[in-house]
Amino acid sequence: MSDGEARPAPRPRGRALPVDDSIFFKLVRVVNLTARPFSESIGKAHRLSLNEWRVLLVLANHPQVVASEVAALTGLDKMSVSRAIAGLERHGRVVRKVDAEDRRRLPLRLSAAGARLYERIGVPAKARERSLFRGMSAADQARLDRLLDRLIDNLAAADDAAA
Repeated sequence: MSDGEARPAPRPRGRALPVDDSIFFKLVRVVNLTARPFSESIGKAHRLSLNEWRVLLVLANHPQVVASEVAALTGLDKMSVSRAIAGLERHGRVVRKVDAEDRRRLPLRLSAAGARLYERIGVPAKARERSLFRGMSAADQARLDRLLDRLIDNLAAADDAAA
């Protein structure tokens, strides 16, 4: 092999993760496939990152939450939430106002422009959600919902134990 040729990647030490039949990897893949149309068209058209969309979605459903609550509701780290909020504020889509009862608290809400954007983007998002669950019965969806809640609880407990 000459110096200019690419060398094959070294094999990982220990046992390789079983990507093809890994439930964890399948969950990651579902998230990526679900988000792909957003990243390829909607986000570009509206100058909106995927994390900004996620924050916008939370604020539309939970007005007056603070950034740490957004992080808990989305599963994003605090820095990603902070960047998303900053981007939304920069484009006039989110308003932060000091809480009159607790001046340290800065609740967030959508501005009029943010609410209009949420309504405009929400339609294709709901269509994507319908295509995701096409062919699944209501009972299957309810069972999946319970299982996902259990997974979220498991990870929250593990994170609490590690802290």
